[in-house]
Amino acid sequence: MKIVCDSECFQNDMQDLVNFFDPEGDMSFSLHHSDSTLDSTLTSKIEVENNGEIKEYVKFFTIPVGLSALREKSVIKSFFKNHLYQVLSSLTKKVLPWGSLTGVRPCKFMREMVERGEIKEHIVPEVLMKEYFVNEDKAKLVYEIMKHQKCIIKNDKLVDLFINIPICPTRCNYCSFISNELCKVADKVDKYLDCLLKELKAVKELIAEKSYIVRTIYIGGGTPTVLTAKQLDRLLGEINYPVSEFTVECGRADTITREKLEILKRHNVNRISINPQTFCETTLKRIGRKQTNKQILEAYMLAMEYDFIVNMDMIAGLPGEKLGIFKRSINTLLELAPQNITVHTLTIKNGAPLKEDKSQISQRDVPKMIDYAESVLQANGYKPYYIYRQKHQIGGLENVGYFRDGHVCIFNIDSMEDVSSIIGVGAGAISKRVFNLENRLERQPNCKFIEDYIARIDEMVEKKIKFFS
Repeated sequence: MKIVCDSECFQNDMQDLVNFFDPEGDMSFSLHHSDSTLDSTLTSKIEVENNGEIKEYVKFFTIPVGLSALREKSVIKSFFKNHLYQVLSSLTKKVLPWGSLTGVRPCKFMREMVERGEIKEHIVPEVLMKEYFVNEDKAKLVYEIMKHQKCIIKNDKLVDLFINIPICPTRCNYCSFISNELCKVADKVDKYLDCLLKELKAVKELIAEKSYIVRTIYIGGGTPTVLTAKQLDRLLGEINYPVSEFTVECGRADTITREKLEILKRHNVNRISINPQTFCETTLKRIGRKQTNKQILEAYMLAMEYDFIVNMDMIAGLPGEKLGIFKRSINTLLELAPQNITVHTLTIKNGAPLKEDKSQISQRDVPKMIDYAESVLQANGYKPYYIYRQKHQIGGLENVGYFRDGHVCIFNIDSMEDVSSIIGVGAGAISKRVFNLENRLERQPNCKFIEDYIARIDEMVEKKIKFFS
């Protein structure tokens, strides 16, 4: 079902809400939304056409006085979305776990309301439930996460450094990232590192010139440990900031060796990720993730020898998996007891091979998977500390990171809550400049593909310097 909206600036948000109700586009009626303003009163009119009959839904709203232009736009958008949600919920007899919220960052949305003095933090769940139709469990989850984000520091001189290695051993069929299979770019990896280090050198000069303070370092991908030990050593040898949090995604257990872990440790990396996604080997083969449970467990035991803080990912809704299989995977994670666990809801994006064949995905069980993970993790001492949502997630659900024993990942909080500038280096990396006093941010992407990045490295460096000037 498509929506036609008079307010073009709200069109995408309204369509996103429609898509949560009708992810497959099966609904047979068309929906037209129009709005009009008379003085400070808004009128939202929704016309629903079904089999030639048109039914009209009208709602009025008075704009509060004294709002900034930016805040007024946000309030107006919420009014239209809330009205649309009520109409669609009535027509479909469905309720969504996140109500009328379609944004990626629900905690940021509520934190800004608290910071503006509009609400007190302790009533966040009540506001989410009453004003945005969020269900009680999700509303309480937002509140719990906000309580665990006390590491947020809003200082425009603080930056996080992100370095991207967009290469993997193989491509998972659910993945929509611009990531290259190693076999297809093996002859370009050394040249890519040459260019990445050229950009990194310029970034280091920029950081010194602007007197920035690097708070965290995060090397992601892709799978950075797909690099050889020598290549990894070369890269890490050029990074020498004395940070308390230095993360490298090791993701795929089949790329982890003792030699590589020793190199990481020698260069002061203290956090890594080892991502099973599932402990069902049939599923691993089905999704094209060529690693075994034996490799995952061996990699984890090695990481424990070197005293790394470890994050492990799970995905709810993988092809062929039902609730029982997912429960066993979560229970296996609890036996391993990594310091961080991130539970993702499967997202089926354009560009992912899985999008062409979704027949093995059992969407009915996914909300139960997410609920099970939250309840059993919290019962075992894990606490939620960051959350984000994506378009095309099954059931309109979410991704949540959990921690134990105080081991939150500051980079994840900074990046998901948009509270700190990020300097991105490498193909596909996105730099983000946060202006806290002005409550705004700007983004500057590098080109996505390795070949383009190599060919345009001087342009990338020049744009980066200009962006942070």
